[in-house]
Amino acid sequence: MAQTVFESLDEVRAAVGTALGTSRWIEVTREQVDSFALATGATGDAASDGVVPGPLVLALTNLVLPEIVEVRNTSLGVNYGTGRVRFPAPLPVGERVRGRAELVACEDVPGGVQTTIVITMEIEGGGPPACTVESLSRWLA
Repeated sequence: MAQTVFESLDEVRAAVGTALGTSRWIEVTREQVDSFALATGATGDAASDGVVPGPLVLALTNLVLPEIVEVRNTSLGVNYGTGRVRFPAPLPVGERVRGRAELVACEDVPGGVQTTIVITMEIEGGGPPACTVESLSRWLA
């Protein structure tokens, strides 16, 4: 269940600058890393250094965003891509992360709005995050 629910695009527009909440904690296992490597064609041992590959951490942002925010009364919500992506700290295999999101921008586009939501993938126990990404979404009326 999303922590922040918007009933309309007008509510989304009015919420720029708002913290949207956090997702559940997710443990990233060795098996998940190996499956991701297999699915993406990575060669060799994807986590031989005991660190989760950055692209897998980035992919987790698509898992956590629907846990954090929901926009109702729209015909379609689309992952439009990303802006800036950064990997401030390595994520060790077996550690837990969660997403924390903030709505930082909303602009009108034909038929709806485009939002920029900064998702920070926090590592349990504190310290620098594993990833920060400007997630771009389009919500159409």
